[in-house]
Amino acid sequence: MAHGMIVVGAGPAGLTASIYAARAGMDVTVLEKAMPGGYAALTDIIENYPGFPDGIKGFELAEKMKQQALRFNVKIIGTEVKKIDASPRTIKVQTSSQQFTAPVVIVATGTSPRKLLIPGEEELRGRGVSYCATCDGPLFKGKKVAVIGCGNSGLQEGHFLLNFVSDVVFVEYLQRITADQILQKKFEQESRARFMLGAMLVRINGTEKVESITVKRRSDNSEETVAVDGVFIFVGTTPASDCVRGFVELDKNGFVVTDAELSTSVKGIYAAGDIRSKHIRQVVTACGEGAEAAINAYHYVESLNM
Repeated sequence: MAHGMIVVGAGPAGLTASIYAARAGMDVTVLEKAMPGGYAALTDIIENYPGFPDGIKGFELAEKMKQQALRFNVKIIGTEVKKIDASPRTIKVQTSSQQFTAPVVIVATGTSPRKLLIPGEEELRGRGVSYCATCDGPLFKGKKVAVIGCGNSGLQEGHFLLNFVSDVVFVEYLQRITADQILQKKFEQESRARFMLGAMLVRINGTEKVESITVKRRSDNSEETVAVDGVFIFVGTTPASDCVRGFVELDKNGFVVTDAELSTSVKGIYAAGDIRSKHIRQVVTACGEGAEAAINAYHYVESLNM
């Protein structure tokens, strides 16, 4: 099935790219294995996206982006992309059920939550172990939970959890909280939050469900077992680059390498958003990159017809 442009991923970068390309007159198809909005749609409140002085729910912002794309006749198809390949002037995108072709493709697959790979994590996933407070927080009403990671995501999601749980214990490997000051201030008068800094989660305990965690202090290697009913893990992300691995250039961590025009090492394939090899990953930067990639991709297609 041939298209003018294929966008892989319907997060902020992918949806923005589709809007710009469609408004330029291109026939655009977006392929997304989960729900439009990506990881941003799972965020309770986004306070740093311009235009919303009181913040906006992540799901609401994602829905607005989706509706805007649909308004310009972007086709959004729910399917998982397995592999991307190329022949002269044609990019082939293989999904679970069919193959799509287009002269240009924008990879905006984003990232997924990083796992700790410790005992109990996989065994108790979905039975107390979670990577999404917005999704699972209400299931722990009145209970005690642990949040692993004190970056922006950890504190933001931990603050959301306090709407439901009785107590939150934060576990951070570093000796300091790395989240923005505005997020740290939310906990200054919060008696239900405990912070274990310079500590490492080594085991999640339980049989049918999470019962406790075992934490090791880095200073003296002493261990402490803390009773909790749930564990929410926010220790970074892993790039969703399997569909282009071994085909386009990736950095040592698996993120897609691009040039100044957001073009990858393969002509006709661009990348935008969190999947790119870069330092800053925010919704607003993803949108900017989606727009830039779409404009450059449009001009690339125009050059093919000259």
